[in-house]
Amino acid sequence: MKILLTGATGFVGRMVVDAAMQAGHQLTALVRQQTMQLPAEVVQIQSESNVSSDVAEHAVQGMAVVVHLAARTHVMRETESQPAEQYHQTNVVMTRRLAEAAAQAGVKRFVFISSVKVNGEQTLSAPFTEQDAPNPEDDYGRSKWQAEQVVQSIGKQSGMEIVILRPPLVYGPGVKGNFASLIRWSGSRLPLPLGAVKNQRSLVALENLVSAIMLVISHPGAANQTYLLADDEVISTPELIRQIARVKQRKATLVPMPVRLLQLMAATMGKRAVVDRLLGSLEVDATKISQQLGWQPVITMAEQLQKCVAASMDLPSSQEH
Repeated sequence: MKILLTGATGFVGRMVVDAAMQAGHQLTALVRQQTMQLPAEVVQIQSESNVSSDVAEHAVQGMAVVVHLAARTHVMRETESQPAEQYHQTNVVMTRRLAEAAAQAGVKRFVFISSVKVNGEQTLSAPFTEQDAPNPEDDYGRSKWQAEQVVQSIGKQSGMEIVILRPPLVYGPGVKGNFASLIRWSGSRLPLPLGAVKNQRSLVALENLVSAIMLVISHPGAANQTYLLADDEVISTPELIRQIARVKQRKATLVPMPVRLLQLMAATMGKRAVVDRLLGSLEVDATKISQQLGWQPVITMAEQLQKCVAASMDLPSSQEH
């Protein structure tokens, strides 16, 4: 099958490339610049970050499926004067151009990797499901929700099949950002004031997300569906820190501090959003993709954490999957 992939050199994209090549697909990657990171068999089409209509039209020719991973991802500190517009240009405008070109070229299926942040930032009483009304709370989440509506509209008008995946935080070897910081902190001598936190978080292992992407590329039942997905396990922030520390053969030092005090301290330092993600709950119900498509996680959280830590310490993983 001929597949066009955006975001091929990113954290998730690199593993999608490997999985697609192993499955025998013919892969074309839309890249910002030619790179040696991709296998020689992958055709590379160069484009600026905001893909032009001409480049999009060229890239989708002859493709059966487009997998759109590339996005401006959520960051905690924005340096741009208009972050909402930056998100819109990359996550909405570029997606529209690519989906319109794909529809005009007769592409059968457009797979859009969205985010659970379309549903919201936290769960209070029950896990998120696909039936919940979207409630994005920041510029990134709103841009992803807008992009979902754009591709669904194009699909309805053209007949192109649309599949949307909404993953929560993705972790795996090479992970960056807040999760990488958590790996560094876990098992360090630095006491962490999170001992009183009693939240529940859903995560998705990199390998599990990639397995879902590979499944929805061709599964007939995935056409025009939106899916949430996550690992089977939910975990609290303190327990996650303890598990990472155990993998590092160290002991986590967790000091109980009132959650409200942590929130107030974070607010004074301009870190409320970061701390809220450590303190709050966000649970995902992945029943729909499991029941409709038979998807199941291919790796456990413990196994993926082992690989994460091994990669961060540049050590061989003892949990090969």
